[in-house]
Amino acid sequence: MPQKRMKQNWFIKADIEDFKPFLSKFEGFLKSNGLRESTVEDYTGRVSRFLRYAKDYQPSIDVAKSFREQLVARNLARSTINNYSFAIKSYYKMIGIEIDFPFMDRNDNLPYYFDEDDVLKIFSCCRNLKHLAMLKTLFYGCLRASELCNLDLPDLDLKSQTIRIREGKGGKDGVVFLKDECIKILKQYLAMRPQLEVEGSQPLFYTICGNRWDRRDIHRVFVHYKDKAGISKPGGVHCFARHTPATIMIAKGADIRIVQKILRHNDIKTTLRYAHVSDKTQRVAYEKFLTL
Repeated sequence: MPQKRMKQNWFIKADIEDFKPFLSKFEGFLKSNGLRESTVEDYTGRVSRFLRYAKDYQPSIDVAKSFREQLVARNLARSTINNYSFAIKSYYKMIGIEIDFPFMDRNDNLPYYFDEDDVLKIFSCCRNLKHLAMLKTLFYGCLRASELCNLDLPDLDLKSQTIRIREGKGGKDGVVFLKDECIKILKQYLAMRPQLEVEGSQPLFYTICGNRWDRRDIHRVFVHYKDKAGISKPGGVHCFARHTPATIMIAKGADIRIVQKILRHNDIKTTLRYAHVSDKTQRVAYEKFLTL
């Protein structure tokens, strides 16, 4: 009798562990091209998710396009899809393959923001001195979370009430202002802050484990106090520390070009996204200027 053929699938499923050498190589590739640590971390995470989807360390271009189409179908933000595209394009460049994706223009939707009462509620419910110093430095310095993580003790100048930003977005340095109420809480924090070095530097803020903060952990800290304050509006730490102060300043009459400089925007169009004001502010202006 003829023997029956055994139907056995010998295919080895790819696991994320299989891709670790390629992700490490990709991380080194990005660093050698001068990308900032936060960008390297972001791109590596996105490519890791892409490789899990592809189940191959060298996926075909068709697979990459299929992955992007799936992101579009999920109605993700255009900026998110663009960032995935940039990350995947960099990975293909590393392995010697040219690939291109269409750039998606940013949505014109108004950014979320918190009002003054929301900000005061968040500050008032924070009873942890270090966390309060971090939140106030973020807000009054109009900082990105990654910029807060990157601050060293010598970057803070209490006398001039400024902080030096090293290698901010786009690798640019800058100087930001702080208000009296922020300086006051920073002085209290510094009086209690133990001296600590991390890899030869002195982080202004560090975790209980003695490490630099990660921007994702900064986001989680903010969300904790936002929830504690009973605020249900959408928006995370970027909304709190960038969108909100910009909106408040413009609503109170600040010149848009001054706000552009404070937020360190290259393009005035980016700042103009915050030029929306509250209905109350619009009503005051309407009543004042539309007269016969």
